[in-house]
Amino acid sequence: MYQRAGKAAYKADLQNTIDLDNHLSNPHKAYKTIHLAGTNGKGSTSHMIASVLQEAGYKVGLYTSPHLKDFRERIRINGKMCTEQFVIEFIHKHQSFFKDHQLSFFEMTVGMAFQHFKEENVDIAIIETGLGGRLDSTNIIKPIISAITNIDKDHTAILGNTYTKIALEKAGIIKKSIPVVIGEKKSYLKKLFNKIANDRQSSVHFIDHRTKSSPTDLKGHYQTSNARLASKIIELITPEHFIVSKEHLNKGLLHVAHNTGLRGRYDVINQHPKTILDTAHNVAGINLLINQIKKEPFRQLHIVLGMVSDKDADNVIKLLPKNAIYYISTPNIPRGMKKNILSSHLNRYDLNNTIFNTVNQAFEASKTAANHEDLILVTGSTFVISEII
Repeated sequence: MYQRAGKAAYKADLQNTIDLDNHLSNPHKAYKTIHLAGTNGKGSTSHMIASVLQEAGYKVGLYTSPHLKDFRERIRINGKMCTEQFVIEFIHKHQSFFKDHQLSFFEMTVGMAFQHFKEENVDIAIIETGLGGRLDSTNIIKPIISAITNIDKDHTAILGNTYTKIALEKAGIIKKSIPVVIGEKKSYLKKLFNKIANDRQSSVHFIDHRTKSSPTDLKGHYQTSNARLASKIIELITPEHFIVSKEHLNKGLLHVAHNTGLRGRYDVINQHPKTILDTAHNVAGINLLINQIKKEPFRQLHIVLGMVSDKDADNVIKLLPKNAIYYISTPNIPRGMKKNILSSHLNRYDLNNTIFNTVNQAFEASKTAANHEDLILVTGSTFVISEII
């Protein structure tokens, strides 16, 4: 399970997924799909698209990862998680195949999602890549539209340690003659995507980030980029596939959390002290988050922080506010960065921090210490947020 164990659980090969898909009689061919990759924002954008299509009256499957509390969050239809019974029956029915082929957790999950969407007769499924793109298990689909949100450094041990190498992996989802939407801003990466799309005879659509975006209920200024991307994807859907009006777009973007159940993106769970949960976990994500936090009024900032061990901790911590009070712990997974190691990173930059045995203890301590007019931010990893929600 990559999310818990890291690189050792990653399989850079689509053959298992292809074999499973054939074993299941190719369920993903039973409905239309939209495919999203990117370093940050693909989860939010996927939920936005699903919400808009729901407002248009369609039955919409949504496959995302990782989950926060319940595995079934990964597989939703119109915001509702698949049932426990479906998961149990799917595993029981295909257990011998899984064992014989030594399938990974993610490979099984992708097959499970595709099968569920087929059995429930969805009109369309929004599919988010788990890691990368080219060799991601979701990359067996032929979508009506592909999209890449942006490129930044994350999972460098697997995807490469340069923007170009990472972009090439993400570009693996660009299919022949399938339109692709690109949210990336760097000019040399835009040129790279343009060349790859042209080589594959695919029309390429770059987002103009200077344009005004439709408002969304998802908090944080950084969601405007995701809303622009979602809007362009919706715009490219042809009437022969689905009919989506401007009203559907506007209503969908304003009701993302309600329609899809999305949590953990600038998620305000209390007002006094204001308490925000955000799954930002890499340099680009933390940079956007901290810039947003700077716009908040508060007396004192308290940050509950945990990370996983394969992240670029030093460069993340360089971005953190110097005058905040930090509450440090280890996320309860094998990949979790040991609290003493994380604390040593913070000490290097003279950041005031205290170590706690669990994330919940750290969170409770921040609530005890915080004044009515203070702000509490919980961040650093999806797995930190999952222990709080």
